[in-house]
Amino acid sequence: MYRTFIRRSSTYANIYRSSIEHPEKFWNEQAQKLFWFKKWNKTYDKDNLLRPHWFQDGQLNMTYNCLDRHMPTHGNQTAIIHDSAMTGKVTHITYKQLLQQVKTLSNVLSKKYGIKKGDVVLIYMPMIPEAIVAMLACARIGAIHNLVFGGFSANELAVRIKHSQPKVVISVNVGFEPERTINYKTIVDEAIKKSDVSNESIQCIIFNRSEGKQADLISGRDRDWNDVMNSVRDQHDCEPVEANHPLYLLYTSGTTGTPKAIVRPTGGYAVTLQWTMKYLYNIHPGEVWWSAADLGWVVGHSYGCYGPLLNGSTTVIYEGKPIGTPDASAFFRVINNHKVVSSFWSPTALRIIRQNDPDNKHATKYPLAHFRALFVAGEHCDRDTLLWAREIFHNKPVIDHYWQTETGAPVTAVCLGLEKNPDLGPPGCAGRPCPGYNLHLFSSDNKSKEEEECSNDELGRIVLKLPLPPGCFTTLWKNDELFHELYFTRYPGYYDTMDVGIRTQDGFIETSSRADDVLNVAGHRLSGGHIEQAIVESGKVSECAVIGLKDDVKGQKPFAFIVLNKAEENTNFSEIEKAIVATVRQQIGPVAAFKKFITVKRLPKTRSGKIARNTLTALLNGKSFRIPSTIEDASVYDDLRIELTKAGYKNLGESSQM
Repeated sequence: MYRTFIRRSSTYANIYRSSIEHPEKFWNEQAQKLFWFKKWNKTYDKDNLLRPHWFQDGQLNMTYNCLDRHMPTHGNQTAIIHDSAMTGKVTHITYKQLLQQVKTLSNVLSKKYGIKKGDVVLIYMPMIPEAIVAMLACARIGAIHNLVFGGFSANELAVRIKHSQPKVVISVNVGFEPERTINYKTIVDEAIKKSDVSNESIQCIIFNRSEGKQADLISGRDRDWNDVMNSVRDQHDCEPVEANHPLYLLYTSGTTGTPKAIVRPTGGYAVTLQWTMKYLYNIHPGEVWWSAADLGWVVGHSYGCYGPLLNGSTTVIYEGKPIGTPDASAFFRVINNHKVVSSFWSPTALRIIRQNDPDNKHATKYPLAHFRALFVAGEHCDRDTLLWAREIFHNKPVIDHYWQTETGAPVTAVCLGLEKNPDLGPPGCAGRPCPGYNLHLFSSDNKSKEEEECSNDELGRIVLKLPLPPGCFTTLWKNDELFHELYFTRYPGYYDTMDVGIRTQDGFIETSSRADDVLNVAGHRLSGGHIEQAIVESGKVSECAVIGLKDDVKGQKPFAFIVLNKAEENTNFSEIEKAIVATVRQQIGPVAAFKKFITVKRLPKTRSGKIARNTLTALLNGKSFRIPSTIEDASVYDDLRIELTKAGYKNLGESSQM
């Protein structure tokens, strides 16, 4: 079926075909570009496609491949640029300096705290270089790091402490946001109490930032970062680990239900990240790359820390926001000042910048002379926003691509490193399947055979034929049963992404929404993401969220929460309504039956920029729901409730805080 993606001979087509037809040969060649202490016996287990055990019995070390092997050629090159809009400081750390710090902390963890291969270390820090030092120090001795996003509350942190059972927590005194200082140490203290873990069974290392108040240390449990770093003289050598040894845990859900932490294998992850940095993102050793994602998210793990360092590149760690630090030019300043050649943003960041810079004065403030391409991911990027971004970046490639926490790297993309002038595909699409991903779209939930593929331009469920390529998650921490049940039982022989999308005639994939967000309107399955895109293209709207409103006749009707462009805020509502409804009718058709929406000032978003559509559905349809702890500002629900009540909607769902 993968041949449907290949309409003409090209470098991409040949490489993609090779990765699917001859995965052993393809990935064997890529793996040889890393340093291995012991070569693998088998590239993958063909008899166990659910658990292929890539590079079985091979031994390597992630930190050695990120740092040690680069010393002869990149030792004096900058490895990390830390740009803090919150403190006004910019710091450069070379590969040699980074290795020195990592070696020291590795020795601290091993000798002072008795951390050994397979032990868990929890890291709870803001966007500072010490977070990367901690990650690499764990990897150097075979410890499993559990890096928790710094915006999580004490409740969320407690769940992760209780579930992962770390022996050491590495944190910081404070973190900074535009209008507040976050006391990380206080949150850690509260979380440990709530987790029912005794102070005697867990140890803490606290980095005290000079810009904040020194943390109060608990005697017998807490030690100052500088004190412990100065307490050792010798430095720790790398600990070889088997290719499938866990590198890290990363949680994908909050306190609702069972905690879900994906387990990432070391070897396959290293192979995939190095391949993608060169051939997908087209980044060369020595060049500056910037992933704007927080280190606590999968993008931060893959392309803030490990990917660029494996590649011998320079990674930018930015402590700030796309607006408010000080204005909508912030991201463009970072690119310009540090000569960034390519970057990775969320679509939400683009929308926020556009909304707050309607005249493009800030977005066009800097020349961006070295910049080549922008990649976006995290949620669907609508055509209008993507075309605006291409204009702002002087028609440089702005590429939407699709992946998940579970995969650890892109599933679909345009691979800029494979061809000089690749086909970027139609705006609104997220590229073609990346090498290694045998991607299919099934037309309904009960389809499980390859020949029952949905047609081109038909909405389908995105599934990936096994085996998954190297680097994908291997299980869920302490819950292998859920791993199998959740992802692999609905379609035997396939991984269920639980996302939906369409495939164009030329093999490009448009990922529109989660399967749960598909609307059933009078028997017609419609993507909420497609309706959202049409609404934005009316020219009246900066962003929106479409959900299903219960209807006794049609089952569901699409309903939209809409944030208007600033220029439209004083426009007559009937004119706006007419333009939006007409655009949806023109692009989706009368089958959408779209007529109902309200205008709001803001939408409920997580700190990673995703709109919490499931809570909007519950609110509108009178179902009780819990506000996720990842929501940036929970007060948005009070505002939405007021607007819905004004519009005549009653029996709204009751909410509670996580």
